[in-house]
Amino acid sequence: MSGHSERLTDVVAATVEVAAESGLSGAFSDEVARALTAVVGKIATKVVADAEIGGFVSGWQEAVDAMGEKRKSTMGAQVYRMPSSGVDV
Repeated sequence: MSGHSERLTDVVAATVEVAAESGLSGAFSDEVARALTAVVGKIATKVVADAEIGGFVSGWQEAVDAMGEKRKSTMGAQVYRMPSSGVDV
């Protein structure tokens, strides 16, 4: 998720920079704060969704690859039947 977190870090850094500049110029207000918060929230939601989808896709591909390897391989899980002791459980 490094690419995703870097993108979010860049957005947060830019937002803080804008907030600081508007504070220095005396233009920082509740509306500016809400707008900047909304920007960070929307980007964060998108970044998390992208990371989850990317994680799911890579996990799915890994599982499919593992199943393909298992089918090609003569090794794998083997089932051994134990002889019955004659006692029903």
